[in-house]
Amino acid sequence: MTKPKRLTPKAKRHRTALLLAASAAVLGGLVPPATATAAPATGTAALDWRPCAGGGGGGGRALDARQECATVEVPVDHADPGGARTTIAVSRIPAEKPSARRGVLLLAPGGPGGSGLDNPSGKGQRLPQEIRDRYDLIGIDPRGMGRSAPVDCGFDPADLGTSKQRPWPAADGSVTATMETARRMSAACARHGGDLIRHISTANNARDLDLVRAALGERKLSVWAVSYGTYATAVYAQLFPHRTDRVVLDSVDDPDPERVGRGWLAAHERGVEDAFPEFAAWASAPGTADRLAGTPAGVRALVLGLAARLDRAPIPWPGANPAELNGDVLRQSVLTALYDPDDFPRLAELIRAAREGRTPPAPPSPPAAVLRNSVTVGAGTLCNDIAWPRSAAVYAKGVAASRAAFPLTAGMPRNAMLCAAWPYRPQEAPVRITDDGPSNVLLVQNERDPATPLAGARRMREALGDRARMVVVDATGHDSYLDNGNACGDRTVSRFLATGERPAGDTYCG
Repeated sequence: MTKPKRLTPKAKRHRTALLLAASAAVLGGLVPPATATAAPATGTAALDWRPCAGGGGGGGRALDARQECATVEVPVDHADPGGARTTIAVSRIPAEKPSARRGVLLLAPGGPGGSGLDNPSGKGQRLPQEIRDRYDLIGIDPRGMGRSAPVDCGFDPADLGTSKQRPWPAADGSVTATMETARRMSAACARHGGDLIRHISTANNARDLDLVRAALGERKLSVWAVSYGTYATAVYAQLFPHRTDRVVLDSVDDPDPERVGRGWLAAHERGVEDAFPEFAAWASAPGTADRLAGTPAGVRALVLGLAARLDRAPIPWPGANPAELNGDVLRQSVLTALYDPDDFPRLAELIRAAREGRTPPAPPSPPAAVLRNSVTVGAGTLCNDIAWPRSAAVYAKGVAASRAAFPLTAGMPRNAMLCAAWPYRPQEAPVRITDDGPSNVLLVQNERDPATPLAGARRMREALGDRARMVVVDATGHDSYLDNGNACGDRTVSRFLATGERPAGDTYCG
């Protein structure tokens, strides 16, 4: 088995910028709720594979010369299959050993609002050789995303700053400004989003995927899904259980059908508290070049005190969005760095600079059009999956409770996203994940994940019942397999994908 390659620091910074964009919006008559008996798609034309257009692939690297692309037509509204159509962009790198080929492995993106079209050239090339030998690696841009007939609400650039993509309340806890932002951004989607924006949802992503499966000529799909992709894949496995082969859910979303995206946002308060002690221990260790304080408690007090100071007196930050280092920018920078311990030194540099009244070079950002598209798709998914409360009082109450219990996230996880003013109502109820289906799912989850904490992953494990086994990894960060996990977890997942062998029961990789 080949040793998986770690991303370079430059590639990780590029990936982190795209990750933030992908998790930005993270977040007539009703269509009947979808059920596990949904009819599978059949009988589509062969795909017209051609060289992929565009530039850099996954992780900031150039596309692999073997990667090829095609499109699949799907209904805009699956309840009206004969109506308007849209296209889904698909990519592949064929199995490297045709005699050993088992089928296809979809590398499902996170988000919502994440692009996965270049995943075969990026993360796919970190897979062990025995897996690349057995599977065609498949990438996809979900509906409305990237090269899949992109949607764009035309958001104001000021609403796309890193710290604006999550709903940080005012320094005093007020939600007035975030409710105003919700109304402004939702109105932009009503004006510019077109008909497709109303039909961007997780259930429709799953239905699209089954049409892609049929277009690929495959009876079943194997999947390696990360973050939001774990929920979307679980929904696919619920709607089309016997169209799944080997399913890996990595960094797992809570499938709670009562909250869906609201629950994912709320999970950050617990996730940051789970992961921050690792940063605090690192930043207070005697051998750390970027040491910030003598104890972990000192690091925590420094961050909280500095954020409060920056609330009162922001520091100008040329080239950044917003163009100042304020308390929310610092809090968001903490959350972002906890996704990957390799980013701890960069966070320490920012904290040191802010303490001295200066700023480091502004962080990179995706191109404006890419960012607007990502936030638009994220918004459509989060707001169409489930109805969010529209009362400011609901959010004010939640923010006050969250600020008291979880000061590092200052109430953001329970605040109002643009879904609080979304102009459309969900067209169906969320899909409920159950234990009805084949036993072919493996969950891999870091203990200390700031975005998809262990508590939510355990709820997915409980919902799947005997369909699943779970590997908990003694590691910090978001994305576990071949990234921020450990060798034991990586071996367990690789063995499952290559051979189908899972642990007999849930297991722990210390």
